[in-house]
Amino acid sequence: MRHPKDKGLLKTNSRLEMELENGVQRWIVDISNWNPSPHCFSFAMSFLPNHEFVELEDQKRALVSRLLQYALVHQVLGIPFDEIIIRRTPEGKPYLVCDNMKLAFPNFNFNASHHGDYVAIASEPICLVGLDIVSHSVPKNETAYEFVQNFSSYFSSSEWNHIMHAGSSDEMLHIFYRYWCLKEAFVKAMGTGVGYKLDDVEFHHMNWNNIFVEVAGKELKDWKFWLLDLGRNHSVCIARGQPRAATTSYRTTLKQIKFDDEEYYHGLHLPNASFTFRTVEDLIQVIYGADQVPSDISTKFDVSEDEGCERARFVQQLG
Repeated sequence: MRHPKDKGLLKTNSRLEMELENGVQRWIVDISNWNPSPHCFSFAMSFLPNHEFVELEDQKRALVSRLLQYALVHQVLGIPFDEIIIRRTPEGKPYLVCDNMKLAFPNFNFNASHHGDYVAIASEPICLVGLDIVSHSVPKNETAYEFVQNFSSYFSSSEWNHIMHAGSSDEMLHIFYRYWCLKEAFVKAMGTGVGYKLDDVEFHHMNWNNIFVEVAGKELKDWKFWLLDLGRNHSVCIARGQPRAATTSYRTTLKQIKFDDEEYYHGLHLPNASFTFRTVEDLIQVIYGADQVPSDISTKFDVSEDEGCERARFVQQLG
């Protein structure tokens, strides 16, 4: 990678990096204490466009994931809420439909994840981004060892040795989920899934810092990874990588694929933002504050016109 040496160029690049940093967002919601009534749940659902839906399974997590996506796109890119269109590739990766839109960032993209008590989203202005959250849980009627053994084919011999030689069953589970989180974030960044040959993907680290990946024995030097532990036995991983690695279906959704060395260097080495904890109330307020909220909003909320005038009060009940 080339490094800028000219002072004037350094100043220009410094301004560019500050602007690009606005595209590096990390939001997370702890849903463990959010237990909305059916009416409040329907109210939150009403903010999603008509083409969006949430399946009955995992309703709460899926709804918060959708709200995170729309709220983040609106706040970061300034797109009017009713003009935001988010779709999914055949492999399930969400993307912003930006036809005929002039975006502030060269290659804005995002990824969401939910598991256990948390729902989160991460975005990047240039690089691909993959995000994965895992809860360190074991299905009922299985020991930790029995559960982990089901996934042996997804790990390299080095990773598997690390997992199997943990000091206790809890530590074994912890190491297993950390590796799994890294692998999932990596393949999600590219827009693929567990169909990827994961045993060819081998992660290396120093006490879970300075993480890098090898694929089929070759180190990918144009990727970066961050692994964090969350409260109550959860882990979260962020992968930042090369847009050219995107799957065919996901690549067609990206604004720009090719970057010169200097451009990509700036994107790859942007500071990794800390997670900002948001609440469902926060997300509703971001969307509620949009310039163009749908005109039939009171009807969509399934409340009377008078109650619609008290929306701000009602929103407080969501938090």
